[in-house]
Amino acid sequence: MVNLELYRVFYTVARCGSLTRAAEELYISQPAVSQSIKQLETQLGVSLFNRTRRGMELSAQGGKVIFAEVERALGLLNEAENRLAEMSASATGTIRIGASDTIFEYFLADKIVDFHERFPAVKIELMADFTPDTIEKLKANRCDVAFVNLPIEVDPELELEGNCMRLNDVFIAGEKFSELQGETVSLAKLKKYPLIMMDKNTVARRSFDAFLSRVGVELSPSIEVGSWDLMKRLVEKGMGVGVIPREYATAKLEEGSLFEVETDPVLPARSVGMLLPKNQPVSFALHSFIEYFRKEN
Repeated sequence: MVNLELYRVFYTVARCGSLTRAAEELYISQPAVSQSIKQLETQLGVSLFNRTRRGMELSAQGGKVIFAEVERALGLLNEAENRLAEMSASATGTIRIGASDTIFEYFLADKIVDFHERFPAVKIELMADFTPDTIEKLKANRCDVAFVNLPIEVDPELELEGNCMRLNDVFIAGEKFSELQGETVSLAKLKKYPLIMMDKNTVARRSFDAFLSRVGVELSPSIEVGSWDLMKRLVEKGMGVGVIPREYATAKLEEGSLFEVETDPVLPARSVGMLLPKNQPVSFALHSFIEYFRKEN
């Protein structure tokens, strides 16, 4: 396998004529430069340089034979990188992003603002919906990229990049149920309390119900809601004990209006994933967003 960095070191040494000057230009140590040259010579089975009092000279049967081709190849790579950089600086077009209101608020908002500041010519359309509906929009080409709660079923039409954001489901309660604070509670004990859960058609609820089935516990909600904000409001008012990702309740937990109920067993972690249509052309604007997102994440 070709190691481009070894050839970059070779080219720099040949151009500088000195291990020391090459090391300074590459911002690495002189022993590292020497080791890279030795490694490349071993791979090619030929000596690339003659060590002289004046410095490093290309050998007639090695370095001089490949220098022009290496210089040309590195030049082409630099041109490609520069072209992409120029395109990135002037990315235009429209990106349609699908996600739930909660994912937009707690995960994507700051990233979208930062991306817009870097690429102001790119128009961004936000399409808020529950995960199942967001997936359908993506498959129907009504959005370009989707961020969804996991797990979801494998779909041959979609490409999933998971674990973009970790979600740790927990039980939360307010002052009315203060007897639950500071102790580890069994899931069975929570049957005595009014429970507030997400709507049964949501990914979060299906994941929670599947976990309860695995551990052999039945818990039924007194109230079902369609948003995490409503759940927090009802729990804070003493309407029941809620089940929510800790990341979505951090502010309330830190201010003390809600507390986390420790349970045995603890609820399993979930995550948010990025979905793209499989085998579909990607606009440069969308490509820029995906690459930005991967770097920032």
